Amino acid sequence: MAQELIISISGMRGIIGENLFPSTAAEYAAAFGTYLRRTAGEGISVALGRDSRPSGMMLESAVAAGLCSAGVNVIRLGIVTTPCVGVMLRHLKCTGGIVITASHNPIPYNGIKLLLDNGIAPPADKTALIRRMYFDKDIKYTASIDCGKAEDEGRTDDIHIDKVLALCDRDKIASRGYKIVLDAVNGAGGRIGSKLLETLGCEVVGMNLEPTGIFAHTPEPTAENLTGLCEAVPQHKADAGFAQDPDADRLAIVDERGTYIGEEYTLALAAKYVLSKTPGDVAVNLSTSRMIDTIADEYGCRVIRTPVGEANVASAMLKNGCTIGGEGNGGIIDMRVGPVRDSLVAMALVLQYAAETGLAISELVAGIQPFVMHKAKITVNKDKLEAMLDKAKQAFAQARVNESDGCRFDLPEGWIHLRASNTEPIVRVIVEAENDKTAKNYLDTTLSLS
Repeated sequence: MAQELIISISGMRGIIGENLFPSTAAEYAAAFGTYLRRTAGEGISVALGRDSRPSGMMLESAVAAGLCSAGVNVIRLGIVTTPCVGVMLRHLKCTGGIVITASHNPIPYNGIKLLLDNGIAPPADKTALIRRMYFDKDIKYTASIDCGKAEDEGRTDDIHIDKVLALCDRDKIASRGYKIVLDAVNGAGGRIGSKLLETLGCEVVGMNLEPTGIFAHTPEPTAENLTGLCEAVPQHKADAGFAQDPDADRLAIVDERGTYIGEEYTLALAAKYVLSKTPGDVAVNLSTSRMIDTIADEYGCRVIRTPVGEANVASAMLKNGCTIGGEGNGGIIDMRVGPVRDSLVAMALVLQYAAETGLAISELVAGIQPFVMHKAKITVNKDKLEAMLDKAKQAFAQARVNESDGCRFDLPEGWIHLRASNTEPIVRVIVEAENDKTAKNYLDTTLSLS
């Protein structure tokens, strides 16, 4: 049975040749273009970038055609990271942006991520409106003379890197002479990631930097997928290993001993450094580790929890004037660069923290109270998810419940989050506790409810 095309707050995502076709992409882009013209008027432009997937060029052409057919000009950025598109659309004063990416999903997938003029994905109500326009074919196509025009822009890397460099002391980092192994999984981040690190005076050992889109390993930057990076770091006597996902909005870290410290520590380390300099509110999603709460407490700061999704976190950051934010999947958002998760920001902040303290990555990690987290994916039909959530409420009756995105159950010893994925036809289960026994008990209990 063919998988259903997903359209959510994270945009459109599907399988090429099964449910995502050039015609699909063109119509979705035309619906977005129609929406933008109705809200912003004439003479508008959209910044368009893509990750390195083999299907990316095909979808780029289709999306550009759809936008132009709706009277919207297109600025093609080529193969760039997702945060690059967020940076450039604001730099160029575009009305919106589109990123052709399926993030960490395998090669058969691709997707279309929409951004508004503030660099943030449309909120749920606007996403629903664009989705309705697409399905109802409520699209305003233009006559020949009014079709949009397309042009290419080649300054993206330099403009983005300049914004990231403003967050750190380049000379301080360079004085440490760091050696970094960078695994870009043949995605969009290798070129700009290595360029940033070299600009910071780092010696870069590259792994899978070529943007072929033929991923050298399963692209999600989890422990089981980064065994090669873990081996390479001590082999090259490097100070750290950095792993990006295909669109380079997430960063996972391997310490100097070759130990995968994980994506959750990316946000924890960056937040600890930033809050030590500028205390303030922090916005994170419901699935993010309690490490962020202990760090915020240390500096007398508040943690604001949102539903999962970059747009939800970024919106909360803007509303509350947050100093730093992000998601526990390795995504750091620093508004000084932009409201998009950014692996380059993560690299710069973590290296700055290490350079200022003179501590190795493992020593920085040792300074943060650890928790044990387990994650699982299960297949549950949406119509059965509510029944599963009801069972979970009974199983964890003593918990404080947050129902803004599935259900998060907070208990004194830890928490459980059960929610439908925005990007895959699955239900995600995330549990965390102060010890492994409790975390496994939470996970086993939750999985028994499916």
